[in-house]
Amino acid sequence: MKKIKIIAATGNKNKLKEFGEIFSSYGFDVEMKSAAQCGVHDFPEETESTFIGNAFIKAQYMYDNVEIDENTVVLADDSGLSVDALDGAPGVFSARYAGEDATDDDRINKLLSELKNVPEEKRTAAFVCSIAVILPDGKKLNTDGYMKGRIAFEKKGENGFGYDPIMYIPEFNKTVAELSSDEKNKISHRGEALRIMADKIKNVF
Repeated sequence: MKKIKIIAATGNKNKLKEFGEIFSSYGFDVEMKSAAQCGVHDFPEETESTFIGNAFIKAQYMYDNVEIDENTVVLADDSGLSVDALDGAPGVFSARYAGEDATDDDRINKLLSELKNVPEEKRTAAFVCSIAVILPDGKKLNTDGYMKGRIAFEKKGENGFGYDPIMYIPEFNKTVAELSSDEKNKISHRGEALRIMADKIKNVF
Protein backbone atom coordinates (compact mmCIF):
# COMPACT_ATOMS: atom_id res chain seq x y z
CA MET A 1 0.00 0.00 0.00
CA LYS A 2 1.48 3.34 -1.08
CA LYS A 3 1.92 5.83 1.76
CA ILE A 4 0.90 9.37 0.90
CA LYS A 5 0.54 12.58 2.88
CA ILE A 6 -2.17 14.99 1.74
CA ILE A 7 -2.09 18.57 2.99
CA ALA A 8 -5.53 20.05 2.37
CA ALA A 9 -6.47 23.72 2.26
CA THR A 10 -9.32 23.31 4.72
CA GLY A 11 -9.96 23.14 8.43
CA ASN A 12 -13.30 21.42 7.91
CA LYS A 13 -13.11 18.06 9.73
CA ASN A 14 -15.87 16.54 7.61
CA LYS A 15 -14.03 17.43 4.42
CA LEU A 16 -10.76 16.02 5.75
CA LYS A 17 -12.54 12.80 6.69
CA GLU A 18 -14.11 12.53 3.23
CA PHE A 19 -10.77 13.21 1.52
CA GLY A 20 -9.08 10.52 3.59
CA GLU A 21 -11.80 7.93 3.06
CA ILE A 22 -11.89 8.36 -0.70
CA PHE A 23 -8.11 8.18 -1.14
CA SER A 24 -7.95 5.16 1.20
CA SER A 25 -10.52 3.39 -0.98
CA TYR A 26 -8.07 3.73 -3.89
CA GLY A 27 -5.37 1.81 -2.04
CA PHE A 28 -3.45 4.64 -0.39
CA ASP A 29 -2.21 4.66 3.19
CA VAL A 30 -3.25 8.26 3.78
CA GLU A 31 -2.02 10.75 6.34
CA MET A 32 -4.33 13.77 6.17
CA LYS A 33 -3.14 17.16 7.36
CA SER A 34 -5.04 20.42 7.39
CA ALA A 35 -3.30 23.60 6.30
CA ALA A 36 -3.46 24.88 9.88
CA GLN A 37 -1.70 21.76 11.15
CA CYS A 38 1.16 22.70 8.82
CA GLY A 39 1.24 26.33 9.94
CA VAL A 40 -0.86 27.89 7.15
CA HIS A 41 -3.79 29.84 8.60
CA ASP A 42 -4.59 32.43 5.95
CA PHE A 43 -4.76 32.35 2.18
CA PRO A 44 -4.49 35.02 -0.51
CA GLU A 45 -7.68 36.58 -1.85
CA GLU A 46 -9.50 34.41 -4.38
CA THR A 47 -9.35 36.64 -7.44
CA GLU A 48 -9.91 34.17 -10.28
CA SER A 49 -13.13 33.93 -12.29
CA THR A 50 -13.28 30.11 -12.17
CA PHE A 51 -13.54 27.53 -9.40
CA ILE A 52 -10.35 25.79 -10.49
CA GLY A 53 -8.49 29.10 -10.69
CA ASN A 54 -9.37 29.88 -7.08
CA ALA A 55 -8.55 26.34 -5.97
CA PHE A 56 -5.07 26.67 -7.46
CA ILE A 57 -4.51 29.99 -5.64
CA LYS A 58 -4.91 28.08 -2.37
CA ALA A 59 -2.95 25.02 -3.53
CA GLN A 60 -0.02 27.06 -4.81
CA TYR A 61 0.15 29.12 -1.64
CA MET A 62 0.33 25.95 0.43
CA TYR A 63 2.91 24.39 -1.87
CA ASP A 64 5.08 27.48 -1.45
CA ASN A 65 4.71 27.64 2.33
CA VAL A 66 4.83 24.09 3.69
CA GLU A 67 7.50 21.41 3.73
CA ILE A 68 7.05 19.03 0.81
CA ASP A 69 8.70 15.63 0.52
CA GLU A 70 8.44 12.97 -2.19
CA ASN A 71 5.26 11.50 -0.68
CA THR A 72 3.39 14.77 -0.08
CA VAL A 73 0.74 16.39 -2.25
CA VAL A 74 -1.20 19.57 -1.57
CA LEU A 75 -4.90 19.66 -2.33
CA ALA A 76 -7.41 22.49 -2.46
CA ASP A 77 -11.01 22.68 -3.58
CA ASP A 78 -13.40 25.43 -4.57
CA SER A 79 -17.07 24.98 -5.14
CA GLY A 80 -20.33 26.78 -5.67
CA LEU A 81 -23.66 26.90 -7.45
CA SER A 82 -24.08 27.57 -11.16
CA VAL A 83 -27.57 28.46 -12.41
CA ASP A 84 -28.15 28.28 -16.16
CA ALA A 85 -30.85 30.98 -16.26
CA LEU A 86 -28.41 33.38 -14.58
CA ASP A 87 -25.56 32.63 -17.00
CA GLY A 88 -23.73 30.58 -14.40
CA ALA A 89 -24.23 32.91 -11.43
CA PRO A 90 -23.71 32.96 -8.50
CA GLY A 91 -20.67 30.86 -9.49
CA VAL A 92 -17.44 31.80 -7.74
CA PHE A 93 -19.41 34.39 -5.78
CA SER A 94 -21.75 31.76 -4.26
CA ALA A 95 -20.62 32.45 -0.68
CA ARG A 96 -20.73 36.23 -1.16
CA TYR A 97 -23.80 36.44 -3.39
CA ALA A 98 -25.83 38.60 -1.01
CA GLY A 99 -22.88 40.42 0.55
CA GLU A 100 -19.97 39.55 2.81
CA ASP A 101 -22.00 39.20 6.01
CA ALA A 102 -25.09 37.57 4.49
CA THR A 103 -26.62 34.39 5.88
CA ASP A 104 -27.58 31.27 3.93
CA ASP A 105 -31.18 32.50 4.02
CA ASP A 106 -30.14 35.87 2.60
CA ARG A 107 -28.39 34.18 -0.31
CA ILE A 108 -31.28 31.80 -0.94
CA ASN A 109 -33.85 34.62 -0.85
CA LYS A 110 -31.81 36.70 -3.30
CA LEU A 111 -31.53 33.75 -5.70
CA LEU A 112 -35.24 32.89 -5.48
CA SER A 113 -36.11 36.52 -6.08
CA GLU A 114 -33.99 36.63 -9.24
CA LEU A 115 -35.64 33.44 -10.51
CA LYS A 116 -39.23 34.33 -9.53
CA ASN A 117 -40.44 34.56 -13.16
CA VAL A 118 -38.38 31.63 -14.46
CA PRO A 119 -40.45 28.48 -15.19
CA GLU A 120 -39.52 25.11 -13.73
CA GLU A 121 -38.01 23.67 -16.91
CA LYS A 122 -35.56 26.58 -17.17
CA ARG A 123 -34.38 26.47 -13.55
CA THR A 124 -31.60 23.95 -14.25
CA ALA A 125 -28.48 24.29 -12.12
CA ALA A 126 -25.48 22.41 -10.82
CA PHE A 127 -23.31 22.37 -7.76
CA VAL A 128 -19.73 22.40 -9.06
CA CYS A 129 -16.53 21.38 -7.26
CA SER A 130 -13.05 21.82 -8.66
CA ILE A 131 -10.10 20.02 -7.07
CA ALA A 132 -6.56 21.33 -7.50
CA VAL A 133 -3.54 19.19 -6.61
CA ILE A 134 0.15 19.97 -6.79
CA LEU A 135 2.47 16.96 -6.78
CA PRO A 136 5.87 16.90 -5.03
CA ASP A 137 7.67 17.88 -8.25
CA GLY A 138 5.35 20.85 -8.82
CA LYS A 139 3.20 19.20 -11.49
CA LYS A 140 -0.45 20.28 -11.32
CA LEU A 141 -3.58 18.14 -11.64
CA ASN A 142 -7.21 19.27 -11.66
CA THR A 143 -10.62 17.64 -11.74
CA ASP A 144 -14.26 18.76 -11.65
CA GLY A 145 -17.39 17.19 -10.20
CA TYR A 146 -21.05 18.10 -10.63
CA MET A 147 -24.36 17.57 -8.86
CA LYS A 148 -27.09 18.53 -11.31
CA GLY A 149 -30.66 19.49 -10.54
CA ARG A 150 -33.12 22.38 -10.58
CA ILE A 151 -33.72 25.36 -8.33
CA ALA A 152 -36.93 24.77 -6.36
CA PHE A 153 -39.51 27.51 -5.79
CA GLU A 154 -39.22 27.29 -2.01
CA LYS A 155 -36.94 25.86 0.65
CA LYS A 156 -37.40 22.27 1.79
CA GLY A 157 -35.38 20.10 4.17
CA GLU A 158 -33.28 20.57 7.27
CA ASN A 159 -30.04 18.78 6.30
CA GLY A 160 -27.07 20.34 4.62
CA PHE A 161 -26.19 24.00 4.36
CA GLY A 162 -25.83 26.82 1.84
CA TYR A 163 -28.14 26.42 -1.14
CA ASP A 164 -29.03 22.79 -0.31
CA PRO A 165 -32.68 23.55 0.64
CA ILE A 166 -33.48 24.88 -2.85
CA MET A 167 -31.43 22.48 -4.99
CA TYR A 168 -33.97 19.88 -6.19
CA ILE A 169 -32.61 16.53 -7.42
CA PRO A 170 -35.22 14.94 -9.75
CA GLU A 171 -34.06 11.31 -9.41
CA PHE A 172 -34.62 11.46 -5.65
CA ASN A 173 -37.67 13.79 -5.81
CA LYS A 174 -36.04 15.72 -2.96
CA THR A 175 -33.94 18.78 -2.37
CA VAL A 176 -30.34 18.19 -1.30
CA ALA A 177 -31.37 19.29 2.19
CA GLU A 178 -33.88 16.42 2.29
CA LEU A 179 -31.30 13.75 1.38
CA SER A 180 -29.65 11.54 3.95
CA SER A 181 -25.89 11.86 4.35
CA ASP A 182 -25.38 8.56 2.50
CA GLU A 183 -27.60 9.66 -0.40
CA LYS A 184 -25.82 13.00 -0.66
CA ASN A 185 -22.35 11.47 -0.52
CA LYS A 186 -23.11 9.11 -3.39
CA ILE A 187 -23.96 11.95 -5.76
CA SER A 188 -21.99 14.87 -4.33
CA HIS A 189 -20.00 17.10 -6.64
CA ARG A 190 -17.02 17.02 -4.27
CA GLY A 191 -17.11 13.24 -4.02
CA GLU A 192 -17.11 12.90 -7.81
CA ALA A 193 -14.20 15.32 -8.23
CA LEU A 194 -12.23 13.57 -5.48
CA ARG A 195 -12.74 10.10 -6.93
CA ILE A 196 -11.50 11.25 -10.34
CA MET A 197 -8.51 12.90 -8.67
CA ALA A 198 -7.68 9.82 -6.59
CA ASP A 199 -7.65 7.77 -9.77
CA LYS A 200 -5.28 10.26 -11.42
CA ILE A 201 -2.90 10.30 -8.47
CA LYS A 202 -2.92 6.50 -8.33
CA ASN A 203 -1.35 6.53 -11.78
CA VAL A 204 1.41 8.90 -10.61
CA PHE A 205 2.63 7.26 -7.39
